[in-house]
Amino acid sequence: MRTTLHIQNINCGDCLVTITNKLSELKHISNVIVNPENETVSFEYNSHHDFDKAKHVLSMIGYPVIGPENML
Repeated sequence: MRTTLHIQNINCGDCLVTITNKLSELKHISNVIVNPENETVSFEYNSHHDFDKAKHVLSMIGYPVIGPENML
């Protein structure tokens, strides 16, 4: 499965590298693409558990997902 998430705090090239590296370290997460202009990250995952783990990692490294519980 593939998803695209809108995330907060992407403002430089280092952000792109950090997000890509951290998500790529996760098992069952692949093909990570970060778009700083749209403040999105896209990736492939195998299960809802993998998806939730990726969202948790994004939050822990300072790039939380924008959603109903976290509106800007």
